[in-house]
Amino acid sequence: MVNEAKDVNSDQQAIAAVEHHHGQMLTRLTHLTRALVDAVESGKKPAEHDAHALLVEWCENDLIPHALAEESAIYERARSRPEAQLLVEGMLAEHRVITNTLEELRGAQGIQAAALATAIERLFAQHLDKENTLLLPFIVSQPDLSLVEAVEGLHEIVGAAHHHGGEHQHTTTETRLD
Repeated sequence: MVNEAKDVNSDQQAIAAVEHHHGQMLTRLTHLTRALVDAVESGKKPAEHDAHALLVEWCENDLIPHALAEESAIYERARSRPEAQLLVEGMLAEHRVITNTLEELRGAQGIQAAALATAIERLFAQHLDKENTLLLPFIVSQPDLSLVEAVEGLHEIVGAAHHHGGEHQHTTTETRLD
């Protein structure tokens, strides 16, 4: 079944939007992780507590919703294809590892918290690389799958875009898909 309306150029723009948002997320996670590691190394308990709380909050409000949105919007489309099924299963397993590591981080302190935060950061970076270089291009290469349709309206995947007077308005933390 071929999607006659598929616009490959729009799908390429969708990849760029998702990749841009991934980059923003990784930058934020790296910053939050570094703040926690620095606080632990300095021995400043109040700074450690604050950095830990900010990191956990960001993971709960940004990272996990992003992963869940990807699972329902993107992964399910590719999972139906035998040639992508193992990749998707592996990526779902990575989501579980990240989520489980976050659960450990919630109750961790000191060196253990810094190590778990670093593990989440590295797992996420590796995971994003697979999405950007393997999964998203696979979806775009399929004549009957549309990445644009998969991510349309999902700010958890492409960033928050606001429409004002027909124009897209963006802040530095937003990604646009046009």
